[in-house]
Amino acid sequence: MNATIVDLRYRMKDVLKALERREEVRILCRGKLKGIIIPQPTRARKKVTEHPFFNSRPSDKSVEQEMDELRGGRYRDL
Repeated sequence: MNATIVDLRYRMKDVLKALERREEVRILCRGKLKGIIIPQPTRARKKVTEHPFFNSRPSDKSVEQEMDELRGGRYRDL
């Protein structure tokens, strides 16, 4: 897509839609190319279990027990 400075000012929604369609947007000023906006590459979504810190600490306790220890009780008795 080619866009002028006026397009960037008044038709930014169209420019953003072009970027969503993975198009490069060429910025023109008085017919001369001034720059190119390149869409950001999309990241592949991973599952939580694929995260390197998932289940990094071996434990014999259940998740509920671990969370109860981290949170503490409602009233912290000494």
